[in-house]
Amino acid sequence: MTENARGPLRRALRLRSTKIALVILAVVAFFGFAGGALAPHDPLAQDTGHLLAGPSGAHWLGTDYLGRDVLSRLMDATGRSVVGAVEAVAVAFLLGVPAGLGSVFFGRLFEWVAQRITDAVMTLPYIVFAIAVTGIIGNGQKQAMLAIGVFLAPLFFRVTRAAALTLTRAQYVEIAELLGASRWWIIRHHVWSKVFPTVAVTTAQMSAIVLLSVSSLTFLGIGVKPPAPTWGGMLASDLGFLAQQPWAPLFPALAIMLSAGMLNAIADAIRDTTGVATIPLGRSRFRRPAVTIPAQEKIIPAQEKRSHA
Repeated sequence: MTENARGPLRRALRLRSTKIALVILAVVAFFGFAGGALAPHDPLAQDTGHLLAGPSGAHWLGTDYLGRDVLSRLMDATGRSVVGAVEAVAVAFLLGVPAGLGSVFFGRLFEWVAQRITDAVMTLPYIVFAIAVTGIIGNGQKQAMLAIGVFLAPLFFRVTRAAALTLTRAQYVEIAELLGASRWWIIRHHVWSKVFPTVAVTTAQMSAIVLLSVSSLTFLGIGVKPPAPTWGGMLASDLGFLAQQPWAPLFPALAIMLSAGMLNAIADAIRDTTGVATIPLGRSRFRRPAVTIPAQEKIIPAQEKRSHA
C-alpha cells in the first residue's frame, strides 16, 4: 500500500465514530477467535432439566429449547459468523478487484470477457445460486462462503472498474505510457493509490452485506450444519419459541445488527474523509454498495478538455 493510499485511512481513524466502531469490532473479533474457549458452558451440552429457562446466575442469557446455554452458544457462534464473512469478502475481493482493473488496462478482449461473466453471474438469483453451489460441492461453511464470494465479486468488479475508468485520461497516466512504463507499473504506482479509497469503502460495506448474507443462509440451514451454533441458526430456532421466550431472538439479532452497523460506520468515515462520491449502479438485489468514485478524479476529463481548447 502506497503512502497516498494510507492517507485516507489515517484521516478516517481520527474520527470518533471510527474509533467507537473499531473498538466494538475488535470485541467482536476477539470473541470470534476466543469465544468458544471462553464460553462458561459447553455450547452443545443439553440440560433437559432447564429447558427455555430465563436469565439466572448460572445462565446469564437463559437456555434454549434443548437446555443449552444461550450465552455460550452466542460466543461460540461469533467465530463462525465472523470467519465466514471474512472468507466470502476475501473471495469477492480477489476475484472482482483485479478483474476490474484488468478490464480497463488490458485490452478489449479481456474487458469483453470480464463484463460478460459479470453480467451472467449477476443475473442468477442469490439464494438459488447458493443452494445450487452447496448442493454440488457440499453443504459446508467454506462451500457456502465460496458461493457468496463468487456471487458478490461482480460488485467489486464494477466499483473498481468505474473508479479506474476516471484515471485513463489522467495526464500522469498518459505521460507514463508515453515514457514506456508497463501497465502493471502504472497500476501499482498511479492507479491503485487513487482507486484504494473507493475499494476500501466498498470492502467495509460489502463486509456488512456479507455478514447479513451469511446470517440469512445459516437461518435457512445452509453452510453450517446444526447443532453447531451460528447467529442466523440461533435466530431461526428462537423464533419457534416466541411464546415462551419473546426476548430470545434479540441476542443474535443485536449481534448481527451491531456488527453490520459498525462496518457501515467505518465505510461512511472513509467516504467522508476522502471525498468519495456515490453513484447508483441501478437496480441491485443487495441495494448497496453503489459505485463510489473519488470526487477529485471526476473533473479530470473536463480539465483536459479546457486545456486542449
